[in-house]
Amino acid sequence: MGEPWPPQPQPQRLPGPGNASEPPAWPSAAAGPGTAAPGGGGAAAAGSVSPWDIALCATGTAVAGENALVLAVLFYTPSLRAPMFLLIGSLALADLLAGLGLVANFAVRYLLRPPSEAAELAAAGLLLAAFSASVCSLLAITVDRYLSLYNALTYHSERTLGFTCAMVLLMWLLCLGVGLLPLLGWNCLRDQSACSILRPVTKDNAAVLAVTFLLLFALMMQLYLQICKIAFRHAQQIAVQHQFIATAQATSTRKGLSTLSLILGTFALCWIPFAIYSLVADSSYPAVYTYSLALPATCNSLINPIIYAFRNPDIQKSLWLACCGCIPSTFSSRPRTSSDV
Repeated sequence: MGEPWPPQPQPQRLPGPGNASEPPAWPSAAAGPGTAAPGGGGAAAAGSVSPWDIALCATGTAVAGENALVLAVLFYTPSLRAPMFLLIGSLALADLLAGLGLVANFAVRYLLRPPSEAAELAAAGLLLAAFSASVCSLLAITVDRYLSLYNALTYHSERTLGFTCAMVLLMWLLCLGVGLLPLLGWNCLRDQSACSILRPVTKDNAAVLAVTFLLLFALMMQLYLQICKIAFRHAQQIAVQHQFIATAQATSTRKGLSTLSLILGTFALCWIPFAIYSLVADSSYPAVYTYSLALPATCNSLINPIIYAFRNPDIQKSLWLACCGCIPSTFSSRPRTSSDV
């Protein structure tokens, strides 16, 4: 548990997994049953648990609990049925599954006996699908905010709940297909030289995932710039036509822009280093690097509910009613505008 790679005899393992220096995929998930642990010998052989895996499991537990609360509020509050809340629910569901995936990977690695290749691949597939759905949900929310500003007059009539449900379902089917790839043979359990840092994902597949992620982030950045331009233009028009509400509208616009900055800044800090590292590194790199970059990436699912759900006035109101049966007198009930996020 101290030095990253102390030389020790290899523990007994499944046919196919690699040597003791191979970093695991989503680290706790990827060093599957019977594979040597980053802290030295295999967990089953040495009887030790990597502190990195404990941190990932604890993070997954917190992520699952936090996002389960968001889903419960959305499910039991009839007024939260707008397309915007459906997208927030999709994000919360994806992050909930990601948290459960981290816990499941810990169980597969340290608790499942005898080791199972199928369980290892299923755990890795769950993480791939969940984090893919989380990133796609973030993009969908960004697109939704852009359309609410660009088509402010027709937004509510064009973006119906049925249309949003169909788009979310299509997105989830695509992400589930990504998660099934390891189980369908797109893995490196039989060829360790092809492994990426995201074992059991191959180097080629990891590169495709990383490039796709960076392209999605570039699209989000472009939409963010367009949102800034439209929001400022709306604020200027309102200031000219309705001087008496210009201050309130400007405050709403600043709040929306600060939220978008927080969204993309947090997303970039959590995911960009890990995406770039998975693009340039391979399985020969020390696992401690993978762990130290994967942990902040998983923490993004811990931050998402705070940014998207708990800062939303409608969800805040539902939480107050559920927790104490009342709404504070200082609670702001200002109607949402197209500048809010």
